[in-house]
Amino acid sequence: MFNSFKNVYKKNICAKVLTAAILLVTIISGVALISYSENVSDGLADNIIRLHVLANSDSPEDQQLKRDVRDVVISFMKDRLKNVKDVETTKKIIEENSEAIKQIALDEIKRQNKEYDVEVMLGIYPFPTKVYGDISLPAGNYQALRVVIGNGEGQNWWCVLFPPLCFVDATHGTVPDSVKNDLKEVLSEEEYYLITTQDEDEDIPIEIKFKIVEMFQNSKIKIASAMNRMFQ
Repeated sequence: MFNSFKNVYKKNICAKVLTAAILLVTIISGVALISYSENVSDGLADNIIRLHVLANSDSPEDQQLKRDVRDVVISFMKDRLKNVKDVETTKKIIEENSEAIKQIALDEIKRQNKEYDVEVMLGIYPFPTKVYGDISLPAGNYQALRVVIGNGEGQNWWCVLFPPLCFVDATHGTVPDSVKNDLKEVLSEEEYYLITTQDEDEDIPIEIKFKIVEMFQNSKIKIASAMNRMFQ
């Protein structure tokens, strides 16, 4: 009887040790995945600047106005960012031209007989996952030039201002090699391959890594949005 009790006791101890080991491995794996997601997200955020245009509302007229304002801003910035090869110079040019960007947006709005105000700011904002041809950016917080038209309550539009994805046609499924070379210059090898190769069949591990970043960063964005609503 004593031996039977002893055997049961040992089994319980083994089960507890096994459970604790599994829990420890799960925690360590979770921390490692979160750390990887944060490192990749921070690397992309530090080296990419996006353009984010928010419409006054979702009315057809306001949505068209958003696209027209987008076009004049892109045209204006294309000349000023020509041959710029680093993110800090891009930020400096944006800051130096923020009033001019606001004015050309206001001019376009006035041309269409609207009276909306415009806010122009450079900051860090949350973005969902976005595909540009054969380049995919995971969800996360990115540096962005934000142009808010009127109330800014309509559907928004965004692209990558640096490196210059805004200035190329990515609708045909590929991004020019020149732009990819710009991305190679500013991103780590891991970050570059993460956003450019995850759709290839032979790159399943890269696709899994992309999904890990996407999952954790989407969760952060949702939590931040919920917190903002609670304290508004």
